Amino acid sequence: MPLDMMIILLALAVIAGLVVMLMRQRTGGQDGETLSELKGQLAQLAAQSGELHKTVAAQMQDTEGRLGTRLENSLRDQNDRTNRSLTGMAEKLAVIEQANAHISALSGQVGELQNILSNKQARGSFGEVQLENLVRDALPESAFSFQHTLGNGRRVDCLLDMPAPPGAICIDSKFPLESYRALTTANGEVERNAARRMMETDVKKHIVDIAERYIIPGETADSAIMFLPSESVYAEINLQLPKLVEESRRRRVYMAGPDNLMLILHTVRAILRDARMHEAAGVIKAEVETMLQDVSRLDERIKKLATHFGQVEKDIDDIQISSRKISSRGAKITQIDVSDESAPPPELAPELAPELAPELPGDPAGRGDH
Repeated sequence: MPLDMMIILLALAVIAGLVVMLMRQRTGGQDGETLSELKGQLAQLAAQSGELHKTVAAQMQDTEGRLGTRLENSLRDQNDRTNRSLTGMAEKLAVIEQANAHISALSGQVGELQNILSNKQARGSFGEVQLENLVRDALPESAFSFQHTLGNGRRVDCLLDMPAPPGAICIDSKFPLESYRALTTANGEVERNAARRMMETDVKKHIVDIAERYIIPGETADSAIMFLPSESVYAEINLQLPKLVEESRRRRVYMAGPDNLMLILHTVRAILRDARMHEAAGVIKAEVETMLQDVSRLDERIKKLATHFGQVEKDIDDIQISSRKISSRGAKITQIDVSDESAPPPELAPELAPELAPELPGDPAGRGDH
C-alpha cells in the first residue's frame, strides 16, 4: 500500500476517533466548552497531518530521486558489463570459428598425408620432396644432385658431392612405411609385437638393398644414408629395435630423421668449406712464391739504381768543382788593369780550364790540375 494512502487513512482514523469522543461527550451531557476545545484539537491535528503529509511527500520525492539515480547507474553499469561480455563472447566465438577452420584444414591435410603414405609411389615422392627441401636449404647447388645415375645403373635419390675421402655420399628416401603404419594402428600387445617384427624385417631388407646399390668402391663413399621422413619412426627404431640399428651400422647404412639429416648436412657444408680453403691455400702459396721472386728482382734493381745514383752524385761533385774553378778564374780576369800598358800581363793560374790555361812545361796538352 502506498505511504500517502496510509497517511490519509491514519488521519481519517484520528478524525473518526475525535468524532466518537465528541458524540460520547454529548451523550454524557458535557458542555459546549469541551466541544470547542475538541474542535481546536481537531483543527490542530489536521494541520499537523498536512505538515506530516508534506514532509513525507518531500522525503518520498527525494527517495524516489535517489532510487532513480541509483537504478539508472546500476542499469548503465549492467549494460556496460553486458556489452563487454557480448564483445568477449563474440571474440571467443571468432577464435573458435577460426580454430575450427584450422582443424578442418588440418584434418584434410592429415587425410591427404594418409593417402600419400598408403600409396608406395606417392610415399616415395613425399620422401624425395622432403629430402630435397632439406638439402637445398643447407647446401650450395654445386654440392649435390638429385636422381643421379651411378656407374652400376642405379639411380639414387640424392648424391652429395664430397671430396675424397670420404667421397660422394648417397641418400635414399624410400623408407618402407607400411609396417610402421601397421604398428601404429595395432590393437593389443600381440598385434604390436607382430607389426614390430614385420617392420624390422622390412627395414632390414631395405638396409641391405641400399648397401648393395649405393655403396660402390672407387665411385662413392664406403657408407650411405637412409632418410626417415619422420622423427617418430626414427625414435621407434632406435628405442625398440636395437638389433636393427646394429645391423645398419654393420652395413654402414646410417639412418637419419629430418633433424639428424640437417645436422649431417651442416657438417657436410663445413667439410666443403674446409676443402675450398685448402684449395685456396695452394693457390695463395703459389702466388706468394711468385711475389717473393718479384721482390728479389726488385731488390737487385734497387741495388743497381743505387750504384747509378752514386756515380751520378760523383759526377755532380766534379761538375761543382769545375764550376767553382771557372768562377774563380773569371774573378781574376776581371781584376786585370788594361790601362797600364807597361805592366806585365798577369800570370794565369793553372787552375783554369784546359781551354783557358796556357801550355805548361811538361804538360804538352796544356791541362792543369782540375
